[in-house]
Amino acid sequence: MSDDFMQQKPGSALRSWALYQMMAGAGWAALFVLAVAAILLAVWGVGLLLPEESKQAPDPNAFLITAPAETQVA
Repeated sequence: MSDDFMQQKPGSALRSWALYQMMAGAGWAALFVLAVAAILLAVWGVGLLLPEESKQAPDPNAFLITAPAETQVA
């Protein structure tokens, strides 16, 4: 943009401002997506460091699921 902003048309200034706002929003969205990807990549990397036995262990929550009580039809 030129330093002579007083001579700039209002429509042009509005378009420039809107484009800047959209590009800034896209930048923040890209930063958020990259941060989520980095967290997921870190969790995956920690999973690779675990021993193989830990991946074959039984589910620790298996005993929390109880069978429904038997009911009789009246």
